[in-house]
Amino acid sequence: MEESPSRILTYGGEQIRVNLIPRARAGTTLRIKVHPDLRVEASVPDGTTEADLDKALHQKTRWIWQKLRDFRAVQEHATPRTYVSGESHFYLGRRHLLKVHYQPNAPETVRMLRGRLEVSVQERHALRIQKLLELWYFTRAQEVFRNRLSALLPTTLWVATSPALKLQVMQTQWGNCSPGGTITLNPHLVKAPRDCIDYVILHELCHLKEHNHGAAFWGLLERVMPDWERHKARLDGMAELLLARHNSS
Repeated sequence: MEESPSRILTYGGEQIRVNLIPRARAGTTLRIKVHPDLRVEASVPDGTTEADLDKALHQKTRWIWQKLRDFRAVQEHATPRTYVSGESHFYLGRRHLLKVHYQPNAPETVRMLRGRLEVSVQERHALRIQKLLELWYFTRAQEVFRNRLSALLPTTLWVATSPALKLQVMQTQWGNCSPGGTITLNPHLVKAPRDCIDYVILHELCHLKEHNHGAAFWGLLERVMPDWERHKARLDGMAELLLARHNSS
C-alpha cells in the first residue's frame, strides 16, 4: 500500500486527523489509539490495502470521536475557562465552539451560528465575555424550560394548573420544589440534553404530589418517565463538566 501520512475523518461536525504509523509485521490487526493530548494514531500493518484501511477507520470513527470528547471533558474540568476563541461550551447537550469578535463600536451580542457561539464585545475582557454568555444562557434557559414544562404537563395528570417557575444558580442542585409549589431550576441545566432537562422537570412535578423521596414518589416518576434512571445517570455524569469552574470564581 502506498501510504499517506494521515487521514482526515469527519464526525459530529468535526474533522479528526488520524496519523498513520506503518508496522513491519503483516497480518496483524490494525490498531487505533487516542491519546490524552488528543493525538489519534493508527498502527497500520504492512500489506494493508487502502480499502481495508478506510473500512477500519470508518468503523471506528464514532469511537474515536467519543474518546476525544471524553479527553476534552477531562481537560476542561481541570482548567478554568478563559473565554477565548476555540474554547467549547455546552448547550442542550451539544458542544459549541466559542468565537469572540472584538468590535469596539458595535453592540455587544451573543448568538448561535452554525454550531458556534459567536460573542461580540467592545473590550478584550474575559469577565465581560463570561457575563454576556451567562445572560445568554439565562435567557435561553427561561425559554427552553417554559416550553418543556408546557410540553410535559399533559403527562402529569395530578397537576391542575401550571406551577410557578423561577431560575436560580445553585451549586449542588438542578432543581427543587418549594412547599408552596414553586419549581426552581438551575439555569446551567440548559446545557444538558433535552431528555435530562425533562427528567429534572418531571422530578419536580412529581414533588407537587409526593413531597419526599418515598416509594410513592419513585413509582409516580416511573409511570411518567420509565427510563428516568438512564437520564439521571447521564446528567450525573455530566454535572462537573456542565458546572465547570470559571476563571472569576
